[in-house]
Amino acid sequence: MTVAPKILLADHLKTLKLPTFLREYDKLARQCATEGRDHVQFLARLVELELIDRERRMIERRIKAAKFPAAKSLDSFDFKAIPKLNKMQVLELARCEWIDRRENVIALGPSGTGKTHVATGSRAGRMPEGHGGQLHHRCDAGQRDDGGPR
Repeated sequence: MTVAPKILLADHLKTLKLPTFLREYDKLARQCATEGRDHVQFLARLVELELIDRERRMIERRIKAAKFPAAKSLDSFDFKAIPKLNKMQVLELARCEWIDRRENVIALGPSGTGKTHVATGSRAGRMPEGHGGQLHHRCDAGQRDDGGPR
């Protein structure tokens, strides 16, 4: 392909907001040609890459909008460190059925007992399903989003 069609293609892909197409089409085209794959297989793989990348970015945006302090999962939570914590209740909350019932969850306890980790791990699991949400700390309740007093 000469330079002009590549420039035009890049411009069209940017206009259509297909960044993964733009980044991957050339490399994937060569790979498919080497492997003897036809144009339908090439396009199917390219579309699949775009969808995977869009879902990843969507989850990142939702986690950022939820104002989670850091990405955490319940897989990394050490239940043995806090033996008083009811593991079954935490795992039940992690199923997030309370979201479907439109209920809120309030976690109370002293500092360092894993409230934020559990809340973040529970909510992050539902982000791919399109559920939003935010995490608020009691100490933040009296402040505006810009940090000033309400």
